[in-house]
Amino acid sequence: MDTKITLSFDAAVIDKAKKFAEKNNLSLSRLTEYLYRQITTNQYKLLEDLPVSDWVNQLAEGDAEYVTKQRGRKALKTEYFNSRK
Repeated sequence: MDTKITLSFDAAVIDKAKKFAEKNNLSLSRLTEYLYRQITTNQYKLLEDLPVSDWVNQLAEGDAEYVTKQRGRKALKTEYFNSRK
């Protein structure tokens, strides 16, 4: 059973990920699911063990920046419906 989630990424990262997924005949959702599946197999005990170690190392070293917005329920609802147009 599929479950929907909302994630926010840098637009340039998403563009590159979409191109990568398309080259591999995958949707961006399935690519993301694949990466999460790899991470959660318990096969990897350390961040350095992951096959996606470049971005994981950036995250571990603090180069990645997380930006969150304080938004109310109405703003979130509007943003969601606008994204579906």
